[in-house]
Amino acid sequence: MQTYYFDMKDGIPTRDRTGLEFVTRAGAIEHSRDLARRLRHDPRITDRRLSIVVVDESGAEIHREPVYPAVAKASLS
Repeated sequence: MQTYYFDMKDGIPTRDRTGLEFVTRAGAIEHSRDLARRLRHDPRITDRRLSIVVVDESGAEIHREPVYPAVAKASLS
């Protein structure tokens, strides 16, 4: 098992110092999608650029999940 960290980034990153263990990186990525879905419905979240960044034990970013995917796609246009 490997520890993965789930940082929140909206300009200034908020670091996850605890992390969670997953057997595969696919499990960690799916967890980031679940987090994004939950945050999408949280009325306290106001920044539409918010993303969950999955970082492995070595510190490498392995995935970035936008909390508001439609906003992320629109900003790429």
